[in-house]
Amino acid sequence: MIMKKTLFTLLVGLFISVAYADEGMWMLHLLKQQKLADMQALGLKLQETDIYNPEGTSLKDAVVQFSRGCTGEVISSEGLVLTNHHCGYGQIQSHSTIENNYLETGFWAMSKAEELPNPGLTVTFIEKMEDVTDFVLKCLEEDKEKDVDGVFFLSPNYLNNLARDLVGVEYLEKNKGFDVEIKPFFNGNQYYMFTKKIYPDIRLVGSPPSSIGKFGADTDNWLWPRHTGDFSVFRIYADKEGNPAEYSEDNVPLRPKRWLKISTKGVEQNDFAMLLGFPGTTNKFYTSWEVQERRDIDNKVRINMRDIRQRAMLEEMLNDPEVKIQYASKYSGSTNAYKNAIGTSWAIGLRNFEEVKKEQQEKLLSWAKQNNKQEYIDALNTIEQIVKERADLRFRSWMLNEGIVRGIEFSTIPLSSVDSLVVAINANNEEAKEKYMLNLMADYRTFANKDYNINVDKKVAKVMLKEYIDQILNENLPTALQDIDSKHGGSVNTYVDYLFENSIFGSEENMQKFISGTHSSEELENDPLINAANSFKKEYMQLRNALSAFDNEFDKARRIYLKGILEMDGPDTYFPDANLTLRLSYGQVKGYVPRDCVYYGHQTTLDGIIEKEDSDNWEFVVPEKLKELYKANDFGTYQTANGKMPVNFAATTHTTGGNSGSPVMNGDGELIGINFDRNWEGVGGDIQFLPNYQRSIIVDIRYVLFIIDKYAGASHLIDEMDIN
Repeated sequence: MIMKKTLFTLLVGLFISVAYADEGMWMLHLLKQQKLADMQALGLKLQETDIYNPEGTSLKDAVVQFSRGCTGEVISSEGLVLTNHHCGYGQIQSHSTIENNYLETGFWAMSKAEELPNPGLTVTFIEKMEDVTDFVLKCLEEDKEKDVDGVFFLSPNYLNNLARDLVGVEYLEKNKGFDVEIKPFFNGNQYYMFTKKIYPDIRLVGSPPSSIGKFGADTDNWLWPRHTGDFSVFRIYADKEGNPAEYSEDNVPLRPKRWLKISTKGVEQNDFAMLLGFPGTTNKFYTSWEVQERRDIDNKVRINMRDIRQRAMLEEMLNDPEVKIQYASKYSGSTNAYKNAIGTSWAIGLRNFEEVKKEQQEKLLSWAKQNNKQEYIDALNTIEQIVKERADLRFRSWMLNEGIVRGIEFSTIPLSSVDSLVVAINANNEEAKEKYMLNLMADYRTFANKDYNINVDKKVAKVMLKEYIDQILNENLPTALQDIDSKHGGSVNTYVDYLFENSIFGSEENMQKFISGTHSSEELENDPLINAANSFKKEYMQLRNALSAFDNEFDKARRIYLKGILEMDGPDTYFPDANLTLRLSYGQVKGYVPRDCVYYGHQTTLDGIIEKEDSDNWEFVVPEKLKELYKANDFGTYQTANGKMPVNFAATTHTTGGNSGSPVMNGDGELIGINFDRNWEGVGGDIQFLPNYQRSIIVDIRYVLFIIDKYAGASHLIDEMDIN
């Protein structure tokens, strides 16, 4: 009887999951008319002004865009910010050396004086969001004679100039660190202006070792169940008046308008959960032809080429600890998109996204015919035709980008000084020669920096170029690769070795020899690596120009198509595709059934980390201190009611790239976790939401606090926070 009751409860839970899992990355200022009632029915105890209040402070004011591609949340009155370990990975890596490898040991500033500055890193607050659709449409009409190609409606340059004109130069000069941006939504059918406050002095406060922050690494990436402490801690600094300011020892911790309170009550199945963040890109309004293109060209090429590159990189990383540090961030970035492509293609096939989008198209076509809206029919025909016509060019472009431009480091050596130096040498202009010689050396050092290894570059280039040449017709190869048969016996390996042996960019020794030599312009003009890079660049530009010839008509057709969708179903029916603007997603804490006869629960614990431990596999090494805390059951106040140490949980919230680091909150608006990933079965949600499968993977805030407090001994940070 007990077994039957348990099974019944599980099935009811799964049914509720299907009923209540909610698609959407919703605009905050439209919550009341779109989703507030649904959210309150699920367990939200707040009003819309508690989340977004243009006349006062709200939860929105504690959420920041971290750098350009992640989210963070302010968690103390002294500007402490939480984000993901992988979002701060580049900064952690930049401070790491063989002697002080913070990727392996972790880093914790025990005082503000020990916090580490990060040049180039910014944190951005959204001060205000405004609907400026009427204003932009009026300007587009007034400027239509200037807009010869009809592209202003999506032009960032045009739209942001409008934003600055709208607020005025005086406003931006008066408000230090402020900027404004107008973004198009629904392919230019709506426009919103965002007033932003950008802080450039952001310091690293704390980070667990990668054995915690990246536990499971690439093996577990995109998978659930998960056991990763994917978080890092930073602090925002400002001048003494609280204004954004470049790094200075005189700067002080920011006193923010709002910070999140933290709840350690924990989560249960079906609990309400919501998150705020800056999702990057979704494609909900793909047509069926774009779905096919994504699967058969974009994803197929990316999966193949990145698999080849990553295997070559990883082999070198595992053989040399220094290379492992150098290429850790590059490898991680590569595998992330690689697995996403695999998961997306899986979802496209399994869930038949082509048919789903075809039904959407057919619905509009039928409505358009009934209402005499020929422009919507024409728009769909145009989209279909363009996707077919650009297929070969798109394949070549993806092969070039994945196989060479993104895949091989020497393909993008900086060449800004080479042409000027040739002119100076030929003119026998000693002053100019000296200037551009110094610039050339600086360019080399920029290329061959501390995170570059010649042997890795050569190894990767050999396998990538071989596959690229096998896939592309000889007449379509960049000119530098067309002579491999005649000049290098058809051997890619011989060709790559030749490049490095005979180029000034091939080694420090080669560059120094050139700098101290006779400075022949012929040597530069005949340099094989320079010529190869120029050849790749030329091919890239030719393909880009050929493809861009389709863009204007394609964008116009999609704008009309989306206009039809909104006219047919109503402007408040849908959320706009993600575009790195602040959004809200909500749902419930839930497990799921990934396949027949398998059920995954909603919560993982430290038990799972110990179960996964493998001292011979760098991805699953468990720090000794963490094992000691586990053996002693020394979990403090952060454990569950049954004495377990929670690590991660899953929720039905709709997320994508850019939501990394997003705060996950309960119905009271308290912080309960940090979003850091999605499950394998749900990555196709960028195209079509999968309510039965899609789950956000979240670091339980109790695990974050436990690591800071018990593992790192940084209790001074705990004392800063408002913890319930």
